[in-house]
Amino acid sequence: MTDATGAIVVGVDGSALALRAVRWAAAEAAPRALPLHLMFGFDATFAFHGADPTPLQRLFDRLGSYAQDQLSEAERIAHEVGPDLVVTTSQPQQRPIPALLEASKTARMIALGPSGVGGFAGMLAGSTTMAVAGRAHCPVVVVRGRADESVPAEGPVVVGVDGSRASEGAVAVAFDEAAWRGVPLVAVHSWSDADYVSTLPFEDVLMEYVPMEQESAQEEQRGLLSESLAGWQEKYPDVRVDRVVTKDRPRHHLLDWSGRAQLVIVGSRGRGGFLGLLLGSVGQALIHHAQCPVMIVHSESTEAKG
Repeated sequence: MTDATGAIVVGVDGSALALRAVRWAAAEAAPRALPLHLMFGFDATFAFHGADPTPLQRLFDRLGSYAQDQLSEAERIAHEVGPDLVVTTSQPQQRPIPALLEASKTARMIALGPSGVGGFAGMLAGSTTMAVAGRAHCPVVVVRGRADESVPAEGPVVVGVDGSRASEGAVAVAFDEAAWRGVPLVAVHSWSDADYVSTLPFEDVLMEYVPMEQESAQEEQRGLLSESLAGWQEKYPDVRVDRVVTKDRPRHHLLDWSGRAQLVIVGSRGRGGFLGLLLGSVGQALIHHAQCPVMIVHSESTEAKG
């Protein structure tokens, strides 16, 4: 049992984007009566190398003091959002990635800024964010959005559906999130007709067969979306579901929806991903470019936490 158990965990690193993630996480935790756990991880092993460790020990002490100051500020902000929130903090003596991955084994979810103080100028998403989003054991929310606008409270929850195992987990979480927020759920399934066109035998009859093949493909994709949503509407009867089937690259359509949504949810890796790939191209594109918070769901996270 740790302070991260059942909590929304936020990685704090002293950046403004991390504090935005704290505000978002606090606003999520408060109405659900969930605890909030704030973490600032850094590697302490450097302080114990060399013949004279005194200067490094002083640096370690200064970093520890800095981390505590940042955690105190983050806790203050969290209590501004939710005065009654149960907030805990920790300074694990690990690098941020392994510390957050360890916490993800028992956390409800992890919230991160898109990049932190270690990011290079022009970097769209930090290495910590990408690594944790790809490998965590629980859902990970990358708190994106325009700095001058808040996420529209009336906006829908949007979920990308492709029939994969990870997508099944994303659908389960998306219904729960839409129910908590009292907003519609938009289920988006984008597909390409490249596979159908590639089966046609002769170029000179291409135009004759393409309309028929496309119509057949469209019906098949509608069926796939219906199958992916089967049973969930009965479990969440109060959630209005808008189904969108479109012939387009999934990332394009989901990025467009991110301008209107309050949260976009996708599986960690879709059916088009290569074996062993930790985070699919759609998830990567959303983490880099979405206009609202993005949740990455791993199939095992829904199995383990229900």
